[in-house]
Amino acid sequence: MYYTYVLYSDKYDRLYIGQTDSLEIRINNHNQGLVRSTKYYCPWELIHFEVYNTRSEAMNRERELKSHQGRDFIRNKILNGRVRQLPD
Repeated sequence: MYYTYVLYSDKYDRLYIGQTDSLEIRINNHNQGLVRSTKYYCPWELIHFEVYNTRSEAMNRERELKSHQGRDFIRNKILNGRVRQLPD
């Protein structure tokens, strides 16, 4: 399984969009400051994720979410307060 995910830093009002094959570990890495591009904006909150069978599909969706239209979609989710929990 591969995941496309969106993190939000409430403290800095910033978004981060990424993809991984290990969602829980990756989010922990972000919040522990182990990811160079996100370490200055901790803490991060998982606000959205999607599951895919291949890394290619997850990467394509990541690219879509990073577009202007994709970021608008994400902002609407944040404003509506829809937060998803990690999968079991």
